[in-house]
Parts: sequence; C-alpha cells; structure tokens
Amino acid sequence: MNNPKIINAQKLFVNTQEQEWITQAKNGSQAAFHQLYAMHYRKIYALCWRMLADKESAEDVCQEVFVVLWQKINNFRGESKFSTWLHSVASNVVLSYLRKQKNWLQRIFSIEEQAKHTLPDEISVPLDDSSTLEALDKNIAKLPARARVVFVLFAVEGYRHEEIANMLNIAVGSSKSQYHRAKALLKESLSGELLLGVNDE
Repeated sequence: MNNPKIINAQKLFVNTQEQEWITQAKNGSQAAFHQLYAMHYRKIYALCWRMLADKESAEDVCQEVFVVLWQKINNFRGESKFSTWLHSVASNVVLSYLRKQKNWLQRIFSIEEQAKHTLPDEISVPLDDSSTLEALDKNIAKLPARARVVFVLFAVEGYRHEEIANMLNIAVGSSKSQYHRAKALLKESLSGELLLGVNDE
C-alpha cells in the first residue's frame, strides 16, 4: 500500500524541480527548457491531437507550441500552475493554426447545422477504466470539427462557455449547444462500442 507521505514528498520534489527549470529557462537555459519539454510534451500533444484529429498536424502544432513557449516563458508569473498556463498557450496556438486553414469558417462555424443526434437520458457510459478512456479519446477525434473544439476546450481544458465564445467569436448559446451535441454523439458512439464488446463475448 502506498504511503501518502512518500507520495506527497514526490509531488513536492517534482513541483520544486519544475520551478527550478522554469527559472533557468527564463534565464536562457536550453537544458532546463528541454526538461520542461520532456515533462509536458505528451499532454500537450494529446491536446493538439484531440482538437485537430490529425496525427501529422498535431505533431507540427505541438512543436509550434513549444516554440511559442520558449518565446513567451518570461510571461509566466506563477499566478497559476505552469501546466494550466501552458495548456492555455497551447489552446491559443491550436486555434490560431485552425484559423489559418482554408475554409476555416466553413469547416468550423458553418451556418448549416448537421443532423442532431440525441440519446435517452438514462443511457450512461462508465469512464472509470483505461479502455473506456482510450475509446473516448478515439471518438473525440471523430466528432464534427466545431463540436470537437468546443468539447475539448470545455470538458478537457476547463474553459467556461463565456471564455470559449470569446475565443471562437461565437455566441455563448452556440458554445453550449455544440458541447451538448458533442456529448450526445460521444455517448452514442461509446454506447455502441460497449454493446458490441458485450455481444462479442
């Protein structure tokens, strides 16, 4: 059984070490910056992949996030966790990338609505095991573009709908509707996969 005191000491060491790397990186240390890169790369790549649903684009944009981080790391003032601040930087880089893509408005914020998918309220999807979480990640990538972006920003990154509306230049109501649409689609696809898994046994 894990000792809570040992776990807390490990977390404290990691946080202290990270702060040292941040300070050194602010002073121009590339070695310290590389340590921050190694520490946060996987989570930032996961964010990029979820929002872009394309491996090659996610890799390119993830690298761009760390280029921007090197340029802006002195802007980090410690008012929030470094990981929280970095995810905010990453979200902005991803959105900037999306806006530069051809037909951004048509692909992400087209006026025409696709057919809405709804599910009975009683359907629930367990998210307490790694296989289900992996399935969730896979199905996030299959969401329609604008529903995916809103879902990731709200459910994964923790932005409020008012913030998302401001970031994407859409109405708060649109952000909420896209989030609920994404959630319904995810429930439908995950429920289907789980039922198939039961039928296969």
